Amino acid sequence: MQPVVIVLASGRGERFAASGGATHKLQALLGDQTVLQHTLDAVRASGLPYHLEQGAHAGMGDSIAAAVRATQDAAGWLILPADLPLVQAETLRRLAAAPAQHAVVRPVYQGRHGHPVRFARGCLPALLNLKGNQGAAPIVRAHDAMELIVDDAGCVTDIDTVQDLVRVQALLQQRPR
Repeated sequence: MQPVVIVLASGRGERFAASGGATHKLQALLGDQTVLQHTLDAVRASGLPYHLEQGAHAGMGDSIAAAVRATQDAAGWLILPADLPLVQAETLRRLAAAPAQHAVVRPVYQGRHGHPVRFARGCLPALLNLKGNQGAAPIVRAHDAMELIVDDAGCVTDIDTVQDLVRVQALLQQRPR
């Protein structure tokens, strides 16, 4: 049984708006598609089951808990913020296939920790109890997370501001077709 990719699309995108964004960052155009569509395309291309979490939540922890509650029969979860439009499907597949004895697996690109982070089924109680803005960082710290080295700048390239969107647009144009 494969883990479920949880795509977190519940944030308010306040930094994007504060930087001059005229729309929510996930609805901003990146080429001819929205940021969210790029992320979902990678998730679909991975072949893994997924759940898009778009409900209104007080913070990232609440959003993760709601998504895990909706998919609690899963073998595990890959928690992916929706503002990572360049993440590669292969990275998702590699995280899903990482050794099962590790409760937490996270990708590392050029020394930087990225997303998604994979959580094993044993993390269910802790994930369900998340609240507030901190997200799952306390769970990552509580386990000896396996670091999976990846060649995917997309796992560390998120969009928080209009300047980030411009930078990601340039990276997207450099990608081989």
